Amino acid sequence: MSAPLSPQRPANASLWRTVKTVAWSFLGIRKKSEFQADLAHVNPFHIILVGIVGAIVFVLGLVALVNWVVAK
Repeated sequence: MSAPLSPQRPANASLWRTVKTVAWSFLGIRKKSEFQADLAHVNPFHIILVGIVGAIVFVLGLVALVNWVVAK
């Protein structure tokens, strides 16, 4: 009789690793090995939050750039 498999909890992901994961996904460039490592170590909830914040910062940056260019 084999022992039941216990699910392994992934190591806690740091904020920096989550930000790097989202930044690379914005660019669309990623090694498969790094992608697999990220899947094992990041929390999907953190990815969603950092992605939303990143998108908001990106849009606000574009709005500020356009306002700066148009004002000159």
